Formats: sequence, structure tokens, C-alpha cells
Amino acid sequence: MKKKTIIFIIIVILLILLIPIPMHLNDGGTVEYKAILYKISNVHRLTGDLEKEYEDGTIIEILGFEVFNNVK
Repeated sequence: MKKKTIIFIIIVILLILLIPIPMHLNDGGTVEYKAILYKISNVHRLTGDLEKEYEDGTIIEILGFEVFNNVK
């Protein structure tokens, strides 16, 4: 019985750490998915440049360190 309780608590903690919450930013369409351990940003934001209206790409951060960024 005690073993099942410990396993249940571990599963609940992992779910809290890994399930993202989507946040929509008011910068042109950027969506951030934030969890405690990671953050994924689908960037679509306005720029001040007249030739290029939008910046598009994806940014991935794990434990606060940026591991991927292709925003152009």
C-alpha cells in the first residue's frame, strides 16, 4: 500500500513539471508554452522594419538555457 502511494506522488509531481500552459502574447501572434522545466515559444511578432513585417520561428529553452532558436 505504501509503495502505491509513493508511485502516485511521483507521477503527480512529474505531471506538474511537464505539462505546459499556453500563453498568448499581444505582439502579433506569439504563443508560449510554459512548464516548470521547459518553455517553447512559437514566435510571430511584428518588427519595426518596413521591409520585413514579421519575425517567425521557434525558441526552445530547457531549465532556462536556450537550446534552439531559429527566429528570423
